[in-house]
Amino acid sequence: MEHLRVTPGESDRSYGILIGSGNLDQLGAHLKQLDLASRLCLITNTTVGGLYGDRVRSILAEAGYAVSYIEVPDGEEYKSQTTAAAVYDRMVDAGIERGSAVVALGGGVVGDLAGFAAATYMRGVPLVQVPTTLLAQVDSSVGGKVAVNHARGKNLIGCFYQPRLVYADMKVLSTLPERELRAGLGEVIKYGMIRDAGLFGFLEQHLEQLLGLEPEILAETVRRSCAIKVEIVSEDEYEQGLRAILNFGHTIGHALETLTDYKVYRHGEAVAAGMAAAASLSVNRGCMDATDRDRLVSLLRRARLPVSCPYPPEQVMALLSHDKKVLRGRLRFIMPLSIGRVEICTGVKEQEILAALRQCRQ
Repeated sequence: MEHLRVTPGESDRSYGILIGSGNLDQLGAHLKQLDLASRLCLITNTTVGGLYGDRVRSILAEAGYAVSYIEVPDGEEYKSQTTAAAVYDRMVDAGIERGSAVVALGGGVVGDLAGFAAATYMRGVPLVQVPTTLLAQVDSSVGGKVAVNHARGKNLIGCFYQPRLVYADMKVLSTLPERELRAGLGEVIKYGMIRDAGLFGFLEQHLEQLLGLEPEILAETVRRSCAIKVEIVSEDEYEQGLRAILNFGHTIGHALETLTDYKVYRHGEAVAAGMAAAASLSVNRGCMDATDRDRLVSLLRRARLPVSCPYPPEQVMALLSHDKKVLRGRLRFIMPLSIGRVEICTGVKEQEILAALRQCRQ
């Protein structure tokens, strides 16, 4: 099993990321090392619950925990304040106390929603992330960003709240629908673009084996992606500087998700389209060589991820002003410079973004 350590700010809030294959049955034993209360709240969705809910309940019960089980509907549209309120009601009814941990079993939506509930219930109860999608294993479960969506923007209602443990079993990805696996690759490709040209080249060389869940290729991909995020989050927990580069592709990606009411794109698909648009913007500004942009677009296409923004550019642009990355009224854009290197840019003009979006409609 791979062990990584996140040390965000103060070392007393550090936590482990455990990555293995076939290690789900050991979850209870690892939780016992965290000195949690005997009652846990297991939060999942209807899809993951049908696959792993009973199994994880049994694993936790065998470890001596009393488990309160909450299932929420499956879908990004349910990552909302309404669903969070229903979760609070269930937690109160179950007698969840301050020492009772919330265990988030699922993908990015479940992790964000359950994490937000853990962060705000009784001013914060312990959180354990058990990610079951590629996107969640390499990205959303790590780093402490938890949130729910607002009608005018994604993740607008949230906070930074670090988990006590991230526990990933890559074997559960075997039940992941192919579209979800490909969507997770959007975030993996992002890591190569922002920080690791070697990882990007590895993905170009081994994409088919990765999509086939070849164990060694999958393990290397998840480990390297998590290691990049660990390094960044440990240096900049609250996104005051470096951590903003993790938002590459997300500015336009979030706008596309909001514009389509979270019903057209998976998150990684929207990020892919956002990365392609950002790369075109960078080429237009003379910041990035067109050959690097073409390599990115080619890899995204091979992964069958979107590389176009088919909606009116003015509609997308109207949503960008509500993006969380707006700072002092100016939109922060993550600009790719080459494969493995980006910069944070606040001088991008509206007309430049519109021009790139128009290119991406063609």
